[in-house]
Amino acid sequence: MRARRSAAAFSSKHFQEFGRPAAVRQALSRLVKAGKIRRIRQGLYDLPRPHPVVGQTEPDPMAAVRALMEGSSAQWQVSGAYAANRLGLSEQVPGRIVILTNGVSRRVALGKLTLVFRRAAPRNLLGTGRPAGLVIQAIRHLRERGLEPERLEQLRKRLDAETRSELAALTPQLPAWMRPIVERLTGEAKV
Repeated sequence: MRARRSAAAFSSKHFQEFGRPAAVRQALSRLVKAGKIRRIRQGLYDLPRPHPVVGQTEPDPMAAVRALMEGSSAQWQVSGAYAANRLGLSEQVPGRIVILTNGVSRRVALGKLTLVFRRAAPRNLLGTGRPAGLVIQAIRHLRERGLEPERLEQLRKRLDAETRSELAALTPQLPAWMRPIVERLTGEAKV
């Protein structure tokens, strides 16, 4: 099955070269009934992943976002608590993930998790789709008072040279309060 070799989440669009849309949807429906794939929501599927303790895992939210945004020319970037969690700056695991986009605003339910696509100004989409954008969104969420120096230092050590370079290039476009934090991460802080 082609889905095993591709993304963790997919839609019928991924199989359009194999037949008419109705035939593809019917085949996907049969695979759902057979338990080979899981319907996350109408038109969106994934491969169920077994877990030895909890049984079947929840759908991968980032794979679902990529599948939902595929074919769209819209930019997107996760923000808020989820960005901070992905970078290890927070243990908070959000029940809803906010995705900033220049595309259409909408809400998508993925079981107990909600994806909130929120339209954002270009200044809030700096570094979109790259690790630098994730860092910027995490800092924006935590603000200065929520960034513990130890965690900031751990993040600085984990950033690769390319991400540091991107952050340094984006620094002049950032809000004034964020610049010193990013300069500490990139090693350009004035002492």
